[in-house]
Amino acid sequence: MKRTVAAALFALAAAAMSNAQQIRVIAFGAHPDDCDLGASGTAAKFAAMGHAVKFVSVTNGDAGHQTIGRTELAKRRLAEAQESARRLGITYEVLDNHDGELLPTLAVREQVIRRIREWKADIVLAPRPNDYHPDHRYTGVLVQDAAYMVVVPHDIPEVPPLRKNPLFLYFQDGFQRPNPFRPDIAIDIDDVFDKKVDALDAHVSQFYEWLPWVDGRLEDVPKDHVERKQWLAQQRQKREITPAIRESLVKWYGADHGGKVRHAEAFEICE
Repeated sequence: MKRTVAAALFALAAAAMSNAQQIRVIAFGAHPDDCDLGASGTAAKFAAMGHAVKFVSVTNGDAGHQTIGRTELAKRRLAEAQESARRLGITYEVLDNHDGELLPTLAVREQVIRRIREWKADIVLAPRPNDYHPDHRYTGVLVQDAAYMVVVPHDIPEVPPLRKNPLFLYFQDGFQRPNPFRPDIAIDIDDVFDKKVDALDAHVSQFYEWLPWVDGRLEDVPKDHVERKQWLAQQRQKREITPAIRESLVKWYGADHGGKVRHAEAFEICE
C-alpha cells in the first residue's frame, strides 16, 4: 500500500486527476484550525479527486480566546470546524480534551489509534514533535506512538487493526532544532488557494479575534466580512516558499512548473 500511496502523492503533485483507487487520509492537529493551516489545500485536492479526508483536532480548543469562556468557546470552535469541513468537502472531528492540558497519555494514544484504524487510513498527517506549543508537541508524540500500534491486534482488540502501516507524514514547520523540516513532498496549491482561505475563514474566533489579539494586531482586522477575508488571504500570501520547498516543487513538477508555484504545502516523510 505504501507504494500505492506514494504513487497517489506523485499523481497529486503532478496534477494527474485520477480516481482509480480511493485513498483515505487522516490528519491530526492539536487544535481546530491546525490541520487547516497545514493541509487544507492538499485536502481540497484529494477531496476533489474523490478521495476520503478527515481532520481530527486532538483538543477542543477551549483555551484559545482572550474573552470567551471555555465551555462557550469549545462549542464555537466545534461549529467552526464543521463549517470548514463543509467548505472543503471533508470530515472533521474534534476530541473533547482540554486545550493547553494535552499530555501523551495511554488514554489519548488510544483515541488516536482508534481514529486511524476506524478511518482505515492510507496516509496519516501530523505535526512534528518539536514546537513552541506543548499541545502541538504532544500531538506529534501521540501520533508517533500510535504509528506502530495501529497494526498490533492485542492493542485495543475491539477495533480491528490495520493490516499494513499507513504512510505517516509531518506538516511543514519552521523549526530548526533538533532538525530542520525536510520537504520530501511539496504540493502546488495555487489552484485551491482560495479553498484554503475559505477553510481558514471558517475559524472566525482564531484568525480574526484570538491570533490577531495575541500578535497585538486586533485593530488591523477589517470589520466587513469580505474585506477581512481579503486581509486573511493577504496574510497567507506573505508566506514565502523556502529554497528547500522550491527545490522539492521542481523535483515533483519540473523546473518550468515548479519554479512558478506561488503557494505550496509541504510534508516530510516520517521515519
